[in-house]
Amino acid sequence: MLLGPALGISAILFTIGVLGVLIRRNAIVIFMCVELMLNAVNLTFVALAQQLGTSGHVFVFFVLTVAAAEATVGFAIIIGIYRHKETLDLQDLNLLRG
Repeated sequence: MLLGPALGISAILFTIGVLGVLIRRNAIVIFMCVELMLNAVNLTFVALAQQLGTSGHVFVFFVLTVAAAEATVGFAIIIGIYRHKETLDLQDLNLLRG
């Protein structure tokens, strides 16, 4: 019963996150859109756990662990870029240019 609406909401949240990553140019906004996509995946795992048993909760634990590591590394990278270039607009960054 819970699976249908939860999967629909999860798909909408994931789509919004993908559109944010593709359209936006600010590094913080892109970072938050990736977090939105990870939360949509967590919602799907919880909905599947409701239907299939408790095995989905184990997946949510792993996804949250990866999300925490991603947040830590992502914020460190963003802070490093801002301190070096003093901007977070991705079109102004030329870090790979020689």
